Order: sequence, then structure tokens, then C-alpha cells
Amino acid sequence: IRWQSLAEPQTYRVSLEITDSTREIMRRKETAECPASGRTEDYRKAIVIGLAPGGIARAWVMGPCLSPVEILRAQAEIEPLGPYGGRSGGKHRPLEPAAKAYIEKHGIPYGSW
Repeated sequence: IRWQSLAEPQTYRVSLEITDSTREIMRRKETAECPASGRTEDYRKAIVIGLAPGGIARAWVMGPCLSPVEILRAQAEIEPLGPYGGRSGGKHRPLEPAAKAYIEKHGIPYGSW
């Protein structure tokens, strides 16, 4: 996975391995309480990846009415080519004015993940 943190600005890359234990979690049918349909059985069918400033990547498996299960947390490395695969001369897109003002006021919450 390769991403740009516009808040910093920085470009990161990381490889994430989906382990056999994660596959097993996704193959296991579980009982869940759904507000609309009541008790049901379903699978965790989706892998959701969160990318944060500081190069943190986290992933969860999720399914309808089932609580998410965190499956990994990884520290990415800085992408040496920079943004846009090196085609931008190292320049990131500028932040929207509202986002820039928020970051200037509150800072970047490194470590919150």
C-alpha cells in the first residue's frame, strides 16, 4: 500500500500480510444481534485498512452486525520516490484552507493510533 499523508506532508509505503489466522476468522460464521433483523449468523467479509499520519497502517476484519477484529498494525516506511511516484518533483497537493487551519490550531495527532 502506498499513500500520501497530506497533513504532514509525506508519502509512505507498507506491505501488509493477510495471515492464515485472519483467513480463519473470515471463514468462521458467527451469531450477531442486528437492530433491524434481530439475531442472525454471518461472516466477517471485509478487510478495512486505516492509514494515519506518521506512517501507521491498521487493519480490521468486519461483517454485518459483528464487532470489528483488529488483525494488524504496521509502521510504514517513507516512500523514497515521494508523491505521485516521483513525477511531481517532491511536491504534495496543498491542503484545503479549512484543513490547514485545523492542523495549525490542533496539530497532527501522532500516536493516537
